[in-house]
Amino acid sequence: MKEIIAEQLQAAAAVKRDLAEHHADTIARMAEVLIETARSGHCLFICGNGGSAADAQHMAGEFVGRFLRERRALSAVALTTDTSVLTAVANDYGYDRAFERQVEALVKPGDCLLAISTSGNSPNVVKAVEAAKERGAAVLALTGPDGGTLAAAADLCLAVPGMPTPRVQEGHLTVIHILCDLVEAAVAGEAHD
Repeated sequence: MKEIIAEQLQAAAAVKRDLAEHHADTIARMAEVLIETARSGHCLFICGNGGSAADAQHMAGEFVGRFLRERRALSAVALTTDTSVLTAVANDYGYDRAFERQVEALVKPGDCLLAISTSGNSPNVVKAVEAAKERGAAVLALTGPDGGTLAAAADLCLAVPGMPTPRVQEGHLTVIHILCDLVEAAVAGEAHD
């Protein structure tokens, strides 16, 4: 059992080392987009399935509440949380459109969509990205190693290295926490509304 634990911790550490060595520039560019979104009073929308849905909710909570510092609330919405909307759209239009319809209803030019998909190919996430781009929103993506369809569809895509899926998801959460910290540091000194 201890060998398995050590192997998994070492694999998780290897993903984070790779992120630090090869992906810091992309993370910084993503942070700049999110800082601009926050400073201009626009909204961050986030979507994903399964564990990525939980990550979407987690990030929205950090923006609206706080991460580490006192500062004004930041506009963020996880498109994974309204069960009435999700089930109505899935029932009437199909699950592939569950996020797309919400993007059509809510996203405006200047907003940002963060799409999270370990495969990079989740149809409902890809459709949300396409709809967000049509509306003039910035689009960021967190994916697994090859980026999938989202790599080309997003303005910026961070394809987290590593497999299996849990290692990718752990990388996503680390990146989300870094982004929250960078955005919060940038807006913490601003006057509260």
